Amino acid sequence: MRFGILGPLRVGGSETAVTAGRDRTVLAVLLLHAGRVVPVDELIDAVWGVDPPATARGQLQTCVSRLRRSIAEAGVTGERIVTGPAGYRVEVGPDELDVQVFDRLVAAARLAATDHRWAETRETYRSALALWRGPALPGFDSEVIRRAAAFLGEQRITVLEECVEVELRLGMANDLVVELTDLVAAYPLRERSRAQLMRALHQAGRPAEALGVYREGWRLLSDELGLEPGRQLRELHQQILTDEVVPPGAPATPLTTLATVRPRPPVHHLPRAVGDFTGHEETVRRLLAAAGHGDGAGERGQDRAATAPYVVDGMAGSGKTTFVVHVASLLRPYYPDAQLFVDLHGDSDRTPVEPAAALVTLLRQLGVPAAAIPADLDDRIRLWHDELATRRTVLVLDNASGTDQVSPLLPATANCLTLITSRRRLLGLDGIRPEPLRLFTTAEGVELLSRVAGDRVRDEPEAAEAVVRRCGHLPLAIRLAGARLAHRPSWRVADLAERLRPDRSALAQLAAEHRSVQSAFALSYTHLPAPAQRMFRLLGLHPGESFDGYAAAALTGLPLAEATDLLDRLVDWHLVEEPAAGRFRFHDLVREYAASLAAAGPAEERAEAAIGLLDHYLHLGAVATGPQEAADGLHAFRLAQPRRPDLLAPPTVGLRRLEAERQNVVAAVRFAESIGEDRYVWSIARAAWRLFYVGGYHDDLVETHTRGLAAAQRLADQPAATAMRNYLASGYFRMGRHQEAVDQLLAALEQYERDGDLPGQARVRLNLSLPYVHLNQPETALAHCAAGLRLRRRIGDLTGISHALSAITDANLKLGRYRAALYWGRRHVTLARRADQGFTFDTALVNLGVVRARLGHHRPAYRLLVAALALSRRNGNRYGEAEGRHGLGLVLAGLGRPAEALAMHQAALAFVQDIGDRARLVELYNSLGSTLLLLGDVPGATRMHERVLADPIVARYPLERARALDGLAGCLVDDDPATARRYWEQALVTYDDLELAEAAVVRRRLAELDEPVPASRR
Repeated sequence: MRFGILGPLRVGGSETAVTAGRDRTVLAVLLLHAGRVVPVDELIDAVWGVDPPATARGQLQTCVSRLRRSIAEAGVTGERIVTGPAGYRVEVGPDELDVQVFDRLVAAARLAATDHRWAETRETYRSALALWRGPALPGFDSEVIRRAAAFLGEQRITVLEECVEVELRLGMANDLVVELTDLVAAYPLRERSRAQLMRALHQAGRPAEALGVYREGWRLLSDELGLEPGRQLRELHQQILTDEVVPPGAPATPLTTLATVRPRPPVHHLPRAVGDFTGHEETVRRLLAAAGHGDGAGERGQDRAATAPYVVDGMAGSGKTTFVVHVASLLRPYYPDAQLFVDLHGDSDRTPVEPAAALVTLLRQLGVPAAAIPADLDDRIRLWHDELATRRTVLVLDNASGTDQVSPLLPATANCLTLITSRRRLLGLDGIRPEPLRLFTTAEGVELLSRVAGDRVRDEPEAAEAVVRRCGHLPLAIRLAGARLAHRPSWRVADLAERLRPDRSALAQLAAEHRSVQSAFALSYTHLPAPAQRMFRLLGLHPGESFDGYAAAALTGLPLAEATDLLDRLVDWHLVEEPAAGRFRFHDLVREYAASLAAAGPAEERAEAAIGLLDHYLHLGAVATGPQEAADGLHAFRLAQPRRPDLLAPPTVGLRRLEAERQNVVAAVRFAESIGEDRYVWSIARAAWRLFYVGGYHDDLVETHTRGLAAAQRLADQPAATAMRNYLASGYFRMGRHQEAVDQLLAALEQYERDGDLPGQARVRLNLSLPYVHLNQPETALAHCAAGLRLRRRIGDLTGISHALSAITDANLKLGRYRAALYWGRRHVTLARRADQGFTFDTALVNLGVVRARLGHHRPAYRLLVAALALSRRNGNRYGEAEGRHGLGLVLAGLGRPAEALAMHQAALAFVQDIGDRARLVELYNSLGSTLLLLGDVPGATRMHERVLADPIVARYPLERARALDGLAGCLVDDDPATARRYWEQALVTYDDLELAEAAVVRRRLAELDEPVPASRR
């Protein structure tokens, strides 16, 4: 033993190794919770009580430092006190702490007793009891330690009484009389010990003395408590009078508290189990099996009950009570003596039941007369443990409010199973088995709806599923919805689904008499402290599906740490879910309830919170995308200073975090529009533009910028409206809506020319080039490129010139003018590198790599594209990554590595299909077709090229149409040379117009068709 608490505090074999009072208190608390982190606040409470000094944390650190030295000086090696994120933990080995050895030996003795190995049971019990060196942890002033020591002392007496039961069975009555006499003298009101002394005296042939012990007990109970002895003690007295006591060695229940011959009737106090219990089948099976009573438990399954209580927690309305009552009912054959139930009212609008009052209810359920129940809490606990000692019992503690309420009610024996329900997580309760109760699946919800409302539910499966979804899969909500349907026989399920439409309040429909989902949520809300209530209420304003601690802090104006702590509390109460670390969300119905509280709250509070949230998302976008913006881009909309700069410090802000918040940014634009904050509508959309554009979120881009344009027009803010038109056009372009892109850009150009805004004119002219390319107006496209470049040079902006070179390169590439594209692409790479533009440098490398791949310069193209791909990944440029993969596929095919090329093309295709870019799709289908043909998959290649020709959009892209015809001809040349010739001749016209090298390849293939077929191939 290295450490001891079963007696005076001992370290390394010495009771004086630690002498300082505070150090001893800290070490004692750590040893009482060995292996678990003890929070700093708990240690401070143990040392100083309710009024700690301001320097308590610092003094605690000093105590821990001294303790580490004292432990080492006592000869205990290794790091024993470990600092955790929230407190300290003491590390002990399996045989180094006496109380842990004691617990292990007691468990072994009880296991031996279940198999009637009485000699081994006695020896093991006595080995455990020999570890005690006196009262546990004497001499401490700390109330925390005194309570823990009293509990340990109670355990020791209980174990001693169990040991005595075995020794009485073994006929050792003469040896026990002195020990039991001392025990009764020390604990005169403890009826179990008194009964054992009476039995020992009777077995030793001293019945008169046994009767005298009874009379003395009767006198004490009567004089001090005004009570009679308990029923079992009275029955033993009568048995001694009539000489009917069970003789030693006769069959009896192991470890019986009193030797009785009259069986006690079983007691059943569970509420009525619902007849339509539904769902959780796997959870029920697992819980029964874990308790030792599942399938295959065997005939002796009932003897293997677990002492660790199960805590079933979950949100309001999740069916916790229904679930545990169902499980307890299933366990009745294995716990036949008693099924007990008490509602602790911890989750109701009533005052929570005190442990002392709960014990009265439970003892009365067991048949203990009211007059026999002690007034003192500790005495009631001892009586409670005595009553349970010989009963195989299922105990349900429903609606627990916290650890302090539950702890005194937990059984101390291994033949009882405890099921606890609570809306909050009981984090302070040691040794529990948490069992969070999930919500129903859709199938389970439909089944419950059918059982409540009748078979007609099965006739409308789609409507039934819609009802379950609108109920948020919450059992209480489904049950109430089913009740409405059951009492309205004229309704169809579709009628109920119509009343629960998303644009209507579901909470208003989910009520029946005094029961409603809203009132269930209200009970949880009212139990929160005021700061948590305010947090919950304001979160009801959040427009997104999920949120993080930064958004909560912005909404509430709280420091981030305080906001996170309150979110944790809401999670513990199941009012907020945490599906991923640091990511939170509401259940749909809880969100509606929180929103109703926010709407009913002070208007000033609501307005301040809304602006705080909108400002956060605005600056989150601005800070994350600012480094990649042109000097005349993002900075042009004159951002004010953020309201909460502390929430925007690196590394909390970046494109990755902004992408994680993408849906919230879109929701914030809608929210700003709904409350009339038009300046935030357009500015949030603009700040997040780059995320939408490079990430391929085109629907989000078009929606937010369409709303932004309308907001700017309502504000009569012409510069903002013009900016919205420019960036809205980029979304139209990426979605293949090229004429709409041109219309917006021409309107923006006209405004910029009226205002004399040269940077704006340059930006729009360069942006006009690509939609004109796709509208098959190449000369107009290149004219805008040239005009844009001239303007950029006139302004003298290197970043702007770089963007101009990018647009010119891309336009020439799409037009098939590869030599011109090579010239401009090289200039773009040089300038982007010189200007240290990481975000445009990857685009420059991609374009140049694709150009060289098209020209057949495969090895240099490979190097360029590998570098571009790595840079695009680092910058979060998903579009650039897709373009790079496409280019690498072209290169690998040219290098004779078609299998690798296919993988690259497929990866690029997955992204392009996801974003719906039809222009890129036709390019990729053609590339895939060529690669599949190299692999010998002629049918697959044929499908790809035919898909291109069947798409009406290909009419705008003569080059891709020519490539599709070229590829299809290659697929048909062996089986249908005439059709192959016709396709090649059509492709050749386009290749010649564009002066592409592919023209020579097609001419050679046409010439090969004209050559006579050798006889060997006929």
